[in-house]
Amino acid sequence: MRSDSKNPFSQSVWSETRARQFYRMPPRPCPYIQGHVEQNVFTELSGEDSEVYYGVLARAGFRRSHGIAYRPSCPGCNACMPVRVVVDEFKPGKTLRRTQNRNADLDLEFHAPVATREQYRLFSRYLMSRHQDGEMASMMFEDYEAMVADTPLDTTVAEFRDPAGVLGAACLTDRLPDGLSAVYSFYEPSAVRRGLGNYVVMALIKAARAEGLPYVYLGYWIPNSPKMAYKAKFRPLEGMGPDGWARLDA
Repeated sequence: MRSDSKNPFSQSVWSETRARQFYRMPPRPCPYIQGHVEQNVFTELSGEDSEVYYGVLARAGFRRSHGIAYRPSCPGCNACMPVRVVVDEFKPGKTLRRTQNRNADLDLEFHAPVATREQYRLFSRYLMSRHQDGEMASMMFEDYEAMVADTPLDTTVAEFRDPAGVLGAACLTDRLPDGLSAVYSFYEPSAVRRGLGNYVVMALIKAARAEGLPYVYLGYWIPNSPKMAYKAKFRPLEGMGPDGWARLDA
């Protein structure tokens, strides 16, 4: 992989990752834009410095899955934009405040990255309702267990429970040097009125603020993708483009 002064990856990461190996995944159909091809660059996360190393990669727009960090490098397309919420300046709008009030009865606890059958049942219901045609829909418990436990980072599972102790939402969360990263969240699909997906993000923002962390990383955003539209609600939002991170408020 060559260095390029116009490439934010090279500016922020290249000098710190010379000894690391990067690979390119085979191309496959894009799950978000019909007729497009998806192709990712990835590297393994291993060794004692994995947390520091991934912190650098996250600032360069990478995401984590299991023990690898990846970033889209699709031929002829740069629609996937890494985004993060600026924690100290976040103020929920009217709609998000209503969501906050509807979920005031939920209790949040962060747990070690240990998969449970209860989590998996909720995860499966969520996938069958929201992503039935996705490749994750066929995941067995062992696959889910690997997704949760196979991490070289400071990872937790955020669990949201109602007063009866029923698990309503969960989020696999990485703690980075400069923020929290929402790896994957899922929630009770029948509780539509609660707006649990948005509430999970607000809860992470609150947790990051309590820890003095400046950002909550929300992964990739495609402005025209309905599945990702919710991310635009969390302002101020920063996106990473050709010149690095910049506000998307305008």
